[in-house]
Amino acid sequence: MTTESPWEHIEPGIAHRVDRNGRHDFFWSRMPDRSPALVLRLNDAIKPVQPLPKLRHVGAFYRVVEGQDCYCLTLNERTHLDLFETLCRDVVGAAEAAEDLQSALQRAVRRTMRWHYLLRGGGRGLSIEEQRGLVGELALLRELVAEVGPMAAAEAWRGPEESAKDFELPGLYIECKARRSAAHPKVRISSEAQLMDIPGARLFLRVQDVDTALDGDGGNLSQHVEQAGKLFESDFIAHDVWEQRLFGTGYDPEMVEANRTWHLGAVRMFEVREGFPRLVPPLPTGVEAVEYAIRLGDCADFQASSNLKQLFFESKCNV
Repeated sequence: MTTESPWEHIEPGIAHRVDRNGRHDFFWSRMPDRSPALVLRLNDAIKPVQPLPKLRHVGAFYRVVEGQDCYCLTLNERTHLDLFETLCRDVVGAAEAAEDLQSALQRAVRRTMRWHYLLRGGGRGLSIEEQRGLVGELALLRELVAEVGPMAAAEAWRGPEESAKDFELPGLYIECKARRSAAHPKVRISSEAQLMDIPGARLFLRVQDVDTALDGDGGNLSQHVEQAGKLFESDFIAHDVWEQRLFGTGYDPEMVEANRTWHLGAVRMFEVREGFPRLVPPLPTGVEAVEYAIRLGDCADFQASSNLKQLFFESKCNV
């Protein structure tokens, strides 16, 4: 049975409300070139949310429609109409949970951003090492929620946004590495910026043992994600940021191996300061994008407490 699309009988200049009982003004519409569109009508008090996501075949932008500012999503490649309708209904569903229009716009943009990350991944899924790294970062993220709360923890998780350091807190930066417990005692540093000093802040290298097996101990990747996700459910804005960061890693729940489990082992924390073994700028002329390994045995003099509460106290962080 063929289901009629919401744009079936809509002409340019005509709009049909998505849900007549909806809290916010979402409309099915068509652009002047007849492209299918979803429009959220705003008002003069609403501040535009930036940046907007850039999706292949889908436009996301602000436009004045009949004298009213609107957030618009349009489909540029009509062979993807079914997927676009799913995207639009997902965006509407996320925004309708917000009580006010500004929050609704924020949720609509962030949910569109989530689709950007999902579609960018192209269904490749994460490699084993990328999954190991994600499990390690989720473990630290859960500890951070307990210390600084969900919003500050979600905002601190910067690795998925391709920041040099994985976690950025006021006065405290943490680079997170995950490794097999039986592997050679070393970690790989992927750029000269990762262990570069930040003026006025302390920098730590956290090394977490993360082992994987088929049908072994520990949950699978989805269960690790769900365990972290529950910590953000009480704050929908923090939950949006958490989702945005999560999908920024390339995580795709459809690509998770259900029987591959991940076991968390020992954690070591090292303070990166003068004398720590590392390569940082300035590098020799013509040298850039440096990758190298650090032997953990040579970091013993820099080992610090892995207790975040103690680190925050010592660093006198205002978090």
